[in-house]
Amino acid sequence: MSGPIENYRVYAIKYAHHDRLASVNFIGGDPHDEPMPLDYFVWAVVGESRVFVVDTGFDAQTAKQRGREVLTPIETGLKKIGIQAGEVEDVIITHMHYDHAGNRNLFPRARYHIQDREMSFCTGRCMCHGALRHTFEVDDVKAMVDRVFEGRVQFHDGASELAPGLSVHWVGGHTGGLQVVRVHTARGWVVLASDASHLYANMEQGRPYPIVYNVGDMLEGYAAVHALADSEAHVIPGHDPEVLRRFPAHERDTEGWIARLDATPR
Repeated sequence: MSGPIENYRVYAIKYAHHDRLASVNFIGGDPHDEPMPLDYFVWAVVGESRVFVVDTGFDAQTAKQRGREVLTPIETGLKKIGIQAGEVEDVIITHMHYDHAGNRNLFPRARYHIQDREMSFCTGRCMCHGALRHTFEVDDVKAMVDRVFEGRVQFHDGASELAPGLSVHWVGGHTGGLQVVRVHTARGWVVLASDASHLYANMEQGRPYPIVYNVGDMLEGYAAVHALADSEAHVIPGHDPEVLRRFPAHERDTEGWIARLDATPR
């Protein structure tokens, strides 16, 4: 893709929270078993002429079904940074789990970017097994199939450049087709790792998260995301509350809610 590399603004927008213990965040548990909650995020990548929303979260109904708590609707967080959900033209789906691919009607104009392998994974024989399908919502999968037939899905196979300075990269592991997003910013190359690593501790300690399709790919994914980023401080995990402590807030009143990942960490 031709054109100069752009510096994008990158936002982490927290929309939900779940209290839990450390023992459920690592294969093999954790001997300390202290509180280690998860935050739920979507991300926005904002350039001079294009906006990319990364993942679409879940809504209040799904939260109730799964015992989660929606704190602020995603569309409210996007509006706070100047993005109208109904006008978004590009949505990147890192993977099809319920907390990343919900809110099915929120982006009516968008083209969705997804890996070939993820679509095959969530519609194929692996979904015959309850242990693999329980983190998917069938209506989210059906909605993606509908978009395929509407001509609103762009498939990717491995690494693809979506715009100068923005690309997606398959890593797998957590699901069969999980992809991460590499973004060029004023502070260098940032990687939105999504669930390639739920927490900083998963990748820093080499201790995988227990919801996993292929443990080997997950472990290799830790190295892959660091190779794509300019430093460890440029890799952003998918669910760690620490993200909102390490990076400055978008505005004073978004402390603990919306952070700027293209800014220098605090």
